Amino acid sequence: MKSGHIHNGKQRYVCKDCRRQFVENPRQKRVSAEKQGIVNRLLLERLSLAGITRALEMSADWLAKYLKRLYAGVSRTFAEAPTPQGQLVVECDEIWSFVGSKASKRWIWLALDQTVPGQRGRVIGCWIGARGRVGAQGLWDSLPQAYRQKADFYTDFWEPYAHIFDPERHYPCGKEDGQTAHIERFNGTLRARCSRLVRKNYAFSKNDDNHQGAIWYFIHHYNQSTCPA
Repeated sequence: MKSGHIHNGKQRYVCKDCRRQFVENPRQKRVSAEKQGIVNRLLLERLSLAGITRALEMSADWLAKYLKRLYAGVSRTFAEAPTPQGQLVVECDEIWSFVGSKASKRWIWLALDQTVPGQRGRVIGCWIGARGRVGAQGLWDSLPQAYRQKADFYTDFWEPYAHIFDPERHYPCGKEDGQTAHIERFNGTLRARCSRLVRKNYAFSKNDDNHQGAIWYFIHHYNQSTCPA
């Protein structure tokens, strides 16, 4: 029998026997767990949200709500991991991004553990926000305690580093020295794989929470693929 209408005005029915409510010929299809898994993987590639909806033939509204839930559950801290033996070596750098418009800058401060030569390093520090001393302090505070106590830090000559990092273990250097080559390579990977960071691209972030969630989502995936549990 009839039982009112759903949000779009379509007639709703209820079964007299089992009391299940339904509509005839529903237009919206439930997104399967398998397709959700595909969405999760595509978010790690250079593909816009509009591109995902076209490729998987799904609703843009559903994807927006799904991303909000997904990114809200992404941790903004790093899981504890064993500290490498020997003298710890960390490379630091910051890259530019924005939310909404280019006037609304969000600098991504990153620290990469490069203690073991020739091995792909793990991201151990991240802070997103301003580029001044607040940003350098945020990066420093995000580092594990063991690294803050005894690691050597290689950075560019950006002035805020010198005010926050221990001068006895801080080594500013130019790109020609190659001491920050690994973190700069990771920055390139991050820009190439996270569509909202690609330069001259329509797929920029409109929301701070989603912006940070997308970046942390990729970083956790990168660390997992570098040092799987």
